[in-house]
Amino acid sequence: MFHIYKMRDDHVLDFAAEELKKYLWMMMPECGNTPISLNSEAKDGFRLGLLEDFGLSNEAPDPVRDDVVHVDTDENGGILAGSNARSVLFAVYRFLRLNGCRWLFPGIDGEYIPRKNIEPQKYHKLADHWYRGHTTEGNPSIEQVLDYIDFHAKQEENFYAPMGIQTYHIRYYNHEYNQKNRDPEPVPASQYDQWKTLCLAELFKRGMLITDGEHGQVPASIGLKIEDKEAYIRGEKVPTEEQISKMAMLNGKRGLRKDRFNIGKYNFGNPDNTQLCLSQPDVRKALVQTFADYAASNPHADHLSLYFADANHNHCECPDCYDTRPSDYLVMIANELDEELTRRGLNTRFCFSTYVDMMFPPQKEKFKNPSRFYIKFTPITRSYTASLQEDSIIPPSKPYLQKNVWDAPKTIEDCASYLVDWRKQFEGQCYTYEYHFWRAQYRDPGLTDISRRLYEDVRSQKYIGSRGILQDGSNKSYFPHGFHDHIFAETLVNRELDYDAEKADFMEHLYGDDWKQVNAYLTGISQAFGEKYMAGEESADEAKGMHYNPARVPYLAKVKELAAMARDLAAKHKVMPTRPQTVAYRLLNRHAEYCERLAEVFMEKCQGHDKYALELFRKFANDYSDYEYEIERYMDFGLAMSALEVIVKQMPTIEF
Repeated sequence: MFHIYKMRDDHVLDFAAEELKKYLWMMMPECGNTPISLNSEAKDGFRLGLLEDFGLSNEAPDPVRDDVVHVDTDENGGILAGSNARSVLFAVYRFLRLNGCRWLFPGIDGEYIPRKNIEPQKYHKLADHWYRGHTTEGNPSIEQVLDYIDFHAKQEENFYAPMGIQTYHIRYYNHEYNQKNRDPEPVPASQYDQWKTLCLAELFKRGMLITDGEHGQVPASIGLKIEDKEAYIRGEKVPTEEQISKMAMLNGKRGLRKDRFNIGKYNFGNPDNTQLCLSQPDVRKALVQTFADYAASNPHADHLSLYFADANHNHCECPDCYDTRPSDYLVMIANELDEELTRRGLNTRFCFSTYVDMMFPPQKEKFKNPSRFYIKFTPITRSYTASLQEDSIIPPSKPYLQKNVWDAPKTIEDCASYLVDWRKQFEGQCYTYEYHFWRAQYRDPGLTDISRRLYEDVRSQKYIGSRGILQDGSNKSYFPHGFHDHIFAETLVNRELDYDAEKADFMEHLYGDDWKQVNAYLTGISQAFGEKYMAGEESADEAKGMHYNPARVPYLAKVKELAAMARDLAAKHKVMPTRPQTVAYRLLNRHAEYCERLAEVFMEKCQGHDKYALELFRKFANDYSDYEYEIERYMDFGLAMSALEVIVKQMPTIEF
């Protein structure tokens, strides 16, 4: 029997010890009575503590944020250590993984825990990227978010951003994309607030770093409550004249900014997409106070976001604002915020985003205290069909023209050119805010191309001076598998990871002995749809549409045969040796129908039959919604359908 010792009193070590005990017990039934105690002098059993507790050097540049994981064990126990308490938890998971455990997707059904005795293990690694994490997006329930937080830690990701979580919960509980099958379940705002607190508590338990803040703080600064956003969009609430006077002027008029490409039923204006008139000192002051108040009430956050409104081409064009770049206002507000935080005695750091209009660096203003801020490289308009490489040439950026007039940079090289300009003025820490798990993943139904892109994009962070990636996207990205999420997390820890070896290990654990046949199906599906075609980069005649390409028909026609292959595999593997495998093959069966129906849509789309393609898509979305409840833990149905509808309607994929 083992003994687990904690080398110091720490709540994260308490959780790490309990996790170690739980999984050892699952692996070896005789370990059920494993005792846990606090003993800094222990010399045997499993010893959990910081590197310095064992006289080990700590090479972490920032021990609070950088993770060093150290494993040195034999058959009877050993050292599980880290640069901070969170890293000790990661050491527990890494030790278990080295002994054969796998976490293949969130929830208990995704756990592969072998029955076997532990074996000696040695491992020591400083994670290659400081910033490794996800946000909440799409349409998740609270249970799904909690499952993901647990899974997030098991993947050794250290940052989580519960930004805008209420908005996404509202979408789920109102069942906006599937009211055919599911009645709305209104939830009071106070309950959402409680649930966010619950998420924070689960993050604290694991020692996770938290970043927070949302676009809704902008309208909140002029009195438009975040929880009322949907009511304004539907026209059930309207802003006052005083509030309107503080909003950005566009085309000579102030008011809520209507979504240019709204695909929903209502479009009375979205507060989150409405910029303010920042030449008004009282407007800036109110915004600064809102950010500072949020910092004061959220001392748990490692840093917060200094956001403007969402969307693009929507900054104020009034005579007093027109000649000042949005990024100059950003720096102006950052300096005013720094003064206010200093006055309040708050050390909170903020990140700011090189986002759409803010990709152009400031022309006049300078940061007075750059150490308080991080730069967040946000290439939202980029293509996801190519990655930055070591020998990539970053071209000169295009010049700033005038307020709200610019063309979206399409390549990652073009996006990086603006970061180069920013870095000439700001030398602080930089990380990347990405969107692989937002719309991009739904353009690759087989998830093989996006998996490779994630691997390459993580590796490319070194070339642009970024210390990692925070993903804006769904926490339900496991339909029919989650290798793209796994390779993202693992490459953030080790950029020298062997992609093919990691994929073989993951797929074999998920699908068993016939994993190569499943992989052939998935690869075939990705090739049939084609990442460049689905991204609108393979048009045979742009005058006929971004997705007009009759030559794609033979590829899409192969999906029917591939789907039959997947159904056959699923039928032969209904009951598997492990629960994750049984679930995986059931998802594969549903995925075959999904791809077959989707291929029918795009066979029409690529021939220019746009109206018929839209008709087919809407029927497909309506029919497939019958399965939503069955697959909702693995697929974000609402986000998937909205992302695909953007393509089928031929709406520009950079608009949102």
